[in-house]
Amino acid sequence: MRTHMNIKFPFILINFKAYREAGGKKGLELAKVAEKISKDTGVAIGVAPQLTDLAYIASQVEIPVFSQHVDDVTPGSYTGHVTLEAVKDAGAAGTMINHSERRVRADQVDVVVKRARQLGLVTVVCTNTPEVTAAMAALGPDLVAVEPPELIGTGIPVSRAKPEVVTSSVELVKKINPQVKVLCGAGITTGEDVAAALKLGTVGVLLASGVVKAKDWEKAIRDLIEPIV
Repeated sequence: MRTHMNIKFPFILINFKAYREAGGKKGLELAKVAEKISKDTGVAIGVAPQLTDLAYIASQVEIPVFSQHVDDVTPGSYTGHVTLEAVKDAGAAGTMINHSERRVRADQVDVVVKRARQLGLVTVVCTNTPEVTAAMAALGPDLVAVEPPELIGTGIPVSRAKPEVVTSSVELVKKINPQVKVLCGAGITTGEDVAAALKLGTVGVLLASGVVKAKDWEKAIRDLIEPIV
């Protein structure tokens, strides 16, 4: 069950956001820890570093590296924009889009999903409710990641606090586009959270602070994947 030669399931995607703890050399260090654990255990782990670190990290690890965002523009006169072509040239396996901290319009998501498919890039479209998840699944991305914004960074996992958001999202996606896989995020910090997410019908998780802000990255990631090793 694969959507890309570098992606298998269950899949753990670690978003570095714009945290100082995972910028520049520290970001590479974290990506290398994730790579080591992925190779040790066979669990698929991807990372989404800051855009300025994308090429730097992608060139030095053999796990999937994702862009945190991309714009719906083709290469040309678009100062300050990020194109899918640039992300691909940087060595990314794919891109996230529409994170709650970087929302875009549905028509822009549509353009990005279609063009990413042409370029062979994996798309992870972030959503916040079952209804939005259903709408985004209709656009045909590889993955949707449902994250209620009020739980992001709280340490309270969506899989426990709002399991109905996840189950409803999974059910709607199956009806609308069964090819699309569902990740869940928001407050994911432990292996129990991951196990709960998988039981609810997802193929993995998207998380950030639960790993990035941990004092011991290796322990945090190993704890997280313990139920799926």
